[in-house]
Amino acid sequence: MFIEHRLEKLFKRIPADFTIPLRIVLWNGREFNLSSEPTVTIHVPTPSALRYFIPPDLNKLGKAFVEGHIRVEGSIHELFRVAESLVSSVAANTRARFHLFRHHSHRRDRAAIEYHYDVSNDFYSLFLDRNMVYSCAYYRRENDSLETAQEQKLDHILNKLMLKPGERFLDIGCGWGALILRAAKKYGAVATGITLSKNQFEHARNRIQAEGLQGRCTVELRDYRDLPDAGVFDKIASIGMFEHVGLKNLSMYFRKICSLLTDEGLVLNHGITTSDVDSHELEAGEFIDHYVFPDGELPHLTLALKEMSAAGLEVTDAESLQRHYARTCHEWANRLESNRDRAIAIAGDRRFRIWEIYLAGCAHAFSHGWINIYQVLACKAKNTAANPLPLTREYMYGGYGKEISSHAARLRCSRGAYHRFIVSARRPGLPRSRIPIESAQWSERYADSG
Repeated sequence: MFIEHRLEKLFKRIPADFTIPLRIVLWNGREFNLSSEPTVTIHVPTPSALRYFIPPDLNKLGKAFVEGHIRVEGSIHELFRVAESLVSSVAANTRARFHLFRHHSHRRDRAAIEYHYDVSNDFYSLFLDRNMVYSCAYYRRENDSLETAQEQKLDHILNKLMLKPGERFLDIGCGWGALILRAAKKYGAVATGITLSKNQFEHARNRIQAEGLQGRCTVELRDYRDLPDAGVFDKIASIGMFEHVGLKNLSMYFRKICSLLTDEGLVLNHGITTSDVDSHELEAGEFIDHYVFPDGELPHLTLALKEMSAAGLEVTDAESLQRHYARTCHEWANRLESNRDRAIAIAGDRRFRIWEIYLAGCAHAFSHGWINIYQVLACKAKNTAANPLPLTREYMYGGYGKEISSHAARLRCSRGAYHRFIVSARRPGLPRSRIPIESAQWSERYADSG
């Protein structure tokens, strides 16, 4: 059969010393064994399905998997590794890479967010931690659980921002609300989160009410572009959000953040970046755009830093969490696989396959350096001479947030009265600051949360 002959010719292009642990079984029982010990078996049930292999690329193979045109035996992590090896071994040359700038509007962006995030809260709960944190965890130790690592990530962000009681804190793209809840409950901030996802908004609002934090924590269903330019926030975080902004809109995005920040404020942008210095599409970009993240675009770190600087933000610190995200995605993929039956019951076979290959692919991409993730800390450029940060990075790891929390926990107010207190973090180099503690009701609740 002609199409089988084409497949056979394709496999002959694989270098003799290049072993791929893959077995392909055709509809007629014929097998192609690319290794004596295959870890993955792909069943091709019809002749028409061979079009995904001639020639193969990650977008086509991903589509064949998701749409059920092939059947697979083997772990999802091994499947992605084998598929990438197959593609790289038979590629005649590297396909020209380009970037197609996408249109971003309020309506289109809201639809993209709803497509990705409004699958079902129950679905996401099958692989996320108990606080529903859908971003890179922060592993301090090899044996950290996902739950521990995600709480450490929240504290790592808020410690970097030196968040203090009474400060006004904004989380752009707040997800299911974990960061704003942490900021209000543990750090005593007045926290606001915004999201375009209805499911996330309702979940965060319910958690705020359940925690009794209505006076200190709010969530809004709002586009960041609609926030008033008032310079009202002392600290701002954007976690896993700027991937949705669009490359052409990065300048506007960072200018908006700068306009929302007080002159002495700090902002932390935590986002995925491409390793391509020209910010071109990823190898599997078509698959991700179609099935997972419509209209998502990844800048290179240099582009992000350039746009931040042009917007009036002075970068003070940048940290790569690439290995942390590889581990996070690997853990997510394993958790989803362990809940396969429940996930399929909630979202269906096709959606499950999208997510299992996407999460495994992300783990592979981070661990192989295709993409990275950076936390970039900045202040307003015009305030560089009076930079609010200490001279060294030691404060980020010295329990700054814990000390602020212990100070606030010892504060007591008469019910209904308003007072001002001197709160000083007892770390060398940290400035003393006057912090308003707004009410006895909040003070007592905060003290109990310690």
